[in-house]
Amino acid sequence: MQCPYCGHTESRVTDSRDSDDGIRRRRECSLCGLRFSTSERVQASSLMVVKRDGHREEFDRRKIHIGVLSACTKRPVTTEHIERLIDNLERELWSLGRIEIPSGLIGELVMEHLLQIDHVAYVRFASIYRNFQDVKSFQKEIEDILDDETSSKGIKETDTLERTQLTLPLPESISLSPRRAKPSK
Repeated sequence: MQCPYCGHTESRVTDSRDSDDGIRRRRECSLCGLRFSTSERVQASSLMVVKRDGHREEFDRRKIHIGVLSACTKRPVTTEHIERLIDNLERELWSLGRIEIPSGLIGELVMEHLLQIDHVAYVRFASIYRNFQDVKSFQKEIEDILDDETSSKGIKETDTLERTQLTLPLPESISLSPRRAKPSK
C-alpha cells in the first residue's frame, strides 16, 4: 500500500473494521507517520453479461448506475437508495452461482428493485428497457402497476378512490345540476 502523502510503500494497520462494502483499514505510514484509510473489497472472478445479440462483456456497475440515475432524475430517490439498489442487484447476481448472466435478467431485476422504490422511475426505466413505441405501452405498464398495487392491498379500486377523494363544502350559490347548452342565436 502506497502512502498518499509521501508515496512510501510500507505502512502498518492500526485498525480494521468490517463495512457494508468490504473491509475498512486505518493505516499509518512507516516513513512520515501520517495516517490514512483504505477500503478493501473482495473481488471474485468477474460476471459476464450475455447481450441479446449473443456477445459477452464484463458486468459494469457504472452502466446500471447511469441507467437508474437517469430514471430517478427529479424524483425523491436518494443516492443511497440507488447505491443500495445496485449493491443488492450485484449480490443477487452473484447468488445465482453463474458467471454468465443474460442482460434481460439484469434489466428485469433492476425494474423489480425500482418498482419497490419509485413507480415513476420504474416506468421511465421500463420505457427505455422495453422500448415502448407508443402511449398505449406506457398506459398498459401503469395499469399493471395500479392493478398490482390494489390487489396486493386487497382493496377494491372504488374503495381506494372513495378514501382518497376529498369532500369539499360547496357554497349555496353553486348548483350541482348539469350544465345546459346555451341556445344558439
